[in-house]
Amino acid sequence: MPRVIMHMDMDAFFASVEQRDNPAYRGRPLIVGSPPDQRGVVCAASYEARKFKVRSAMPSRTAARLCPEGIFVRPRMDVYRAESARIMAILQEFTPLIERVSVDEAYLDVSAHFTEIPAADLDAAIEAARPMAAEIKRRIRSEIQLTASVGISSNKFLAKLASDLEKPDGLTAIKDSEKIAFLRPLPVSAIHGVGPVTAQGLQALGLMTIGDLQDTPGAQSLESVAGSFATRLRERAFGNDDRPVDVSDERKSISAENTFLTDTDSRPILRTALKEMALDVSQTLAKHGLGALTVQVKVRYSDFTTLTRQLRVEEPVTTERDIYRLACFLLARHRLVTSPLRLIGIGLSTLVDPLQKQLRLPI
Repeated sequence: MPRVIMHMDMDAFFASVEQRDNPAYRGRPLIVGSPPDQRGVVCAASYEARKFKVRSAMPSRTAARLCPEGIFVRPRMDVYRAESARIMAILQEFTPLIERVSVDEAYLDVSAHFTEIPAADLDAAIEAARPMAAEIKRRIRSEIQLTASVGISSNKFLAKLASDLEKPDGLTAIKDSEKIAFLRPLPVSAIHGVGPVTAQGLQALGLMTIGDLQDTPGAQSLESVAGSFATRLRERAFGNDDRPVDVSDERKSISAENTFLTDTDSRPILRTALKEMALDVSQTLAKHGLGALTVQVKVRYSDFTTLTRQLRVEEPVTTERDIYRLACFLLARHRLVTSPLRLIGIGLSTLVDPLQKQLRLPI
């Protein structure tokens, strides 16, 4: 059976929902996030705002400077989650093999629809999936009044790459027989996992395009820049990716953050923020019947330098008190509050069934 993977990605999801619900925002540069007169960041930007180089995670003040005519609206997460549920329900009608990556993005394994096509004729199966992708897009447009971009290929890496190529409202297929030639002219940054630092390191070695990576013998020469990612980097350069579509609905992590209106190193303010976040994440743990074996703290300083530190415990934490205590322990042990903080956060991962045993702090 040929392996056919789709990647569905909503177009500027948060901003598009706001433009759909408020006609006055349509065709206007819309920025979803904190207002520019407050400390905060951009959650999403409409395509009109993106023309001014406004992007998510950018400080709202910077976005306002780049796009003076931008309209700022606060995010309505409950609305976005509800719309996401409707979209995922549509996808479920096409296949139960869905990996939900975020509220607006998912992988679909649709291989079972093409069992009559020989496995050796993978290109034919990928092309045969086009009508299904078009129908998914039509259903989302008709029932949700939003547009989505869909990529089709033989694996997750190529399917996601394809969905990004013709946004918004795109439908792109990358045939397996054409993947190496297709990838050659693309910049190295097109490979998922290659961030700005890795890209700069590769470029310093004269590796500007994916074709340059293809022409580099072995992965060892890439280890000085990419480290343990070097082997996977070379595999991606040839369009190879054996990751399955993960259909488990288990939570992988839980987190909460607080961006302060004014940078602060006040211990009472930081303790209050930590207690509120510890309560937030502990309630999420309780809702899903989980405990956490890994606790992480995140801090961001005035110059936007961001640090994270974590520890692993032997027995799962579940309570607000224990999460708060471990977060304070991490801040103190790593001396993270050496200057005023712009942001502080708590994250939990390695989520497991909770055990009713006493927590012991690591030494």
